[in-house]
Amino acid sequence: MIATCPHEDRFLDMLPQIRTQARFAFRDEPRSRRQELVSEVVANCWAAFVRLVERGRIDIVYPTPLAQFAIRQVRDGRKVGSRLNVRDVSSEYSQRRKNFAVETLDRFDKAKQEWKEVLVEDKHAGPAEIAAARIDFAAWLRLLPKRLRRIAETLAKGETTKKAAKRFRVSQGRISQLRRELEQNWDDFQGGFSFA
Repeated sequence: MIATCPHEDRFLDMLPQIRTQARFAFRDEPRSRRQELVSEVVANCWAAFVRLVERGRIDIVYPTPLAQFAIRQVRDGRKVGSRLNVRDVSSEYSQRRKNFAVETLDRFDKAKQEWKEVLVEDKHAGPAEIAAARIDFAAWLRLLPKRLRRIAETLAKGETTKKAAKRFRVSQGRISQLRRELEQNWDDFQGGFSFA
């Protein structure tokens, strides 16, 4: 249900200017990402507008300060209707605060015209360690039964337990068990040795 506000006509009048400022602020982003960010700015502006109206501060509401505030909020990873979770690796806020990035585990090899699985590299590992890890990981995957290999690949790509459970038609608890079993299997494959 969408919240109604007695002054929503005023917000609608400010909306084109808010969108223009948001599009300009995120002009360097890819088009699909820019549209998402502009929508997030509009949602943030609406939430701030409603809060100001509820507090009787409608007289201080102008499109530019409202848009600039929302743009800063969005750049900081603050989304309307969701908490900031520094422990959620998929959260932009967490990635910025902890200084890491989530990368895809597959890339398209133009020469071979096929998708190639890669290992996300540790920035502190040397070339020999990275090469060994890629070889070991591919060899380990080949040893797994087909279904378990597909589950391992899905989890390695960062898929959530819930989505993996739905995809493979098992419970979330079973996916959690398999995750632990895969971790143990990987440790055993490496002979109990890890770089951590």
